[in-house]
Amino acid sequence: MNLAAMLDMAFQLLTFFILTFKPAPVEGRINLRLPPPVGLNTTGAPVGNEVKKDEIPAGLHTLTVTIFAKPDGTIHSLGVDESQVGNLQALDNKLQTVFAVKDSPINQVILQVGRELHYQELMKVVEVCTRQTLADGQKLTKLSFVEAAGG
Repeated sequence: MNLAAMLDMAFQLLTFFILTFKPAPVEGRINLRLPPPVGLNTTGAPVGNEVKKDEIPAGLHTLTVTIFAKPDGTIHSLGVDESQVGNLQALDNKLQTVFAVKDSPINQVILQVGRELHYQELMKVVEVCTRQTLADGQKLTKLSFVEAAGG
């Protein structure tokens, strides 16, 4: 039995499907369900929704970075606690200043993120945060995410 014609057709179909396959963008398939906001600012006061006093972990020294997004999902501006910083470079400078303070109690960063921010833009902020070195010389490793209030 001559199978050459059938094999030829099978390889042509395989080639056609491989060349015409267009997967959907990965970002559209990621469903991020961020936990509710429970962050603290540097004074220990709750940020975002109110939380009960007994739910706040003792000794947690936190810096809150808020990321404001444009409607197209890119970064509009950034905030560190109550002050605004314009872009990623300004955020990097601000974090270096905060962590350079000797005996600084801050050892954790909480990122408040709106739902409209794209994952790729969030990772740019994460990269800036993970480059930071604490006052004791250790790298910043405690990074948390909460959904921004009203986001």
